[in-house]
Amino acid sequence: MIDIKFIRENPDIVKNACAVKNFADNVDDILALDKRVRELKTITQTKTAEKNKITREIPTATDKAPLIAQSKKIGEEIAADMAELADKEAELNELLHCVPQIPSADAPIGRDDGDNVEIRRVGEPPKFDFTPRAQWDLLDMNNWWAPEKIGEICGTRTYCLMGEAAELSLAIQTYVIQKLISKGFRFVECPSITKPQTIFNAGHFKGSDLSVMNNDVFMLTDTDRCLAGTAEIILNSLHADEVLNEKDLPIKYAGFSPCFRKEAGAAGRDTRGLVRFHQFNKVEQYIYCTPEQSDEMHEHILNNLCEVMEDLELPYRVIANCTGDMGFNKVKMNDVEAWFPSENAYRELGSCSSIGQFQARRTNTRYRAGDGTLQFCATLNNTGIALPRALVPVIENHQNADGSVNIPKKLQPLMGGRTKIGGKH
Repeated sequence: MIDIKFIRENPDIVKNACAVKNFADNVDDILALDKRVRELKTITQTKTAEKNKITREIPTATDKAPLIAQSKKIGEEIAADMAELADKEAELNELLHCVPQIPSADAPIGRDDGDNVEIRRVGEPPKFDFTPRAQWDLLDMNNWWAPEKIGEICGTRTYCLMGEAAELSLAIQTYVIQKLISKGFRFVECPSITKPQTIFNAGHFKGSDLSVMNNDVFMLTDTDRCLAGTAEIILNSLHADEVLNEKDLPIKYAGFSPCFRKEAGAAGRDTRGLVRFHQFNKVEQYIYCTPEQSDEMHEHILNNLCEVMEDLELPYRVIANCTGDMGFNKVKMNDVEAWFPSENAYRELGSCSSIGQFQARRTNTRYRAGDGTLQFCATLNNTGIALPRALVPVIENHQNADGSVNIPKKLQPLMGGRTKIGGKH
């Protein structure tokens, strides 16, 4: 969330952020409520001091009745003021949780993903001397999945990889984890079961009403728990209410977990293949740092994902997401998209996000700066790899005419030295 002091001092900046991110502008209401809250605090403090003074005078007064009556009257006024203060603070808190993060000055201005800006492309889409197969055809012919049977058993938007495809998926995941560990990330195997407040603390949803998450999050009936959609949720609260040392920053985590999402907003999209499911596996990069380190760390975790694309020998591009597409809690965001031959298009494989101090304010995660002051940390996240989605461009870009798939060189040691899988070999 945004510091109220910042909103007081920079209302036009906050109003602009609401406009370019397509969120309601409540700045004037916030400032009016903030003014009234501060007034009520002053009033109650003044009246409390007056009541205390009268209370001290009562024991020595010749005529106690007027003082007692006056004290009672002030007490009733204080109670009424405190009731109003509680109501106004609740209103103010709700509106503050509806204020989006201020986007970076260099973020493209736009309303949706149609206004995103391509920054660079790396690698050339493959030119096949045969008619390439789509992911589902490769999976079918190599007996690498059983979508109809799994649909009968588990319902829609579920998947099951089999044989060499399952091995390749695990090899990709393992490779990325090892790569991030070699770059100084601490590996964390995260739970997927958590509390709704933990998801709220990550700042993906506006407002303070936790029921807003019900369309996206699987709630576990008759419990106070739910299923997390990313390891970021857990990693974001890992240092809640702690004071870190500035010398220990940045702290870098590589979190792995199964991820669960209702995908309620994706009806009719990606119903075929390995792109969109209720459950999938993801390795997540997550960083705590000082605000001054944030830009450097953004490039660091963005480059890590780009390196993974190159290690997987995939053509890809990097996108600067516009203000209307970056979401509620982000300062800036870059998508990394790999080439999907079957769609003749680039599709997102990871999103790199700078969050600023937005999440740390919700979790009260601070660090002690060199001058002794307490400051809120900045946080960042980016996909390490998400599976099975990442498997799609791997098998489509590296396929052969006989339906076999060449294994990227960096993965071959994790595949027992094999250079290809599937087909007629």
